[in-house]
Amino acid sequence: MPGRGRGRCRGRRWVQELPQSSMEPRSYKLQPNSVCLTVEEAEIIRLIDLEELTQEQAASLMGVSRKTLWNDLKRARRKIAHAVLHGHPICVTGGTYKIKNEKEVNDDYAWWR
Repeated sequence: MPGRGRGRCRGRRWVQELPQSSMEPRSYKLQPNSVCLTVEEAEIIRLIDLEELTQEQAASLMGVSRKTLWNDLKRARRKIAHAVLHGHPICVTGGTYKIKNEKEVNDDYAWWR
């Protein structure tokens, strides 16, 4: 199949909410040195580092395996570290995700509370 890389297609991840803003000034277009996180990577950072969920809990909420979540988390943290240490702007855009409605979010949270 032409144009297709190795492995399986990237599956959708559930995202509870879209990020409210990015660290890049809105008046600027994407700069060549901008570091862009996907919406899913921003959601993983929110769940693990801000909400302090375990990887297993976060993976369940996002509808992926713990290994998949770990790979995405590692990639997101590396991007953030690169941006912070080299002074690059960070933007959040794109990705393969689906927004959960309130009912779906509450159902998923119920099992571990």
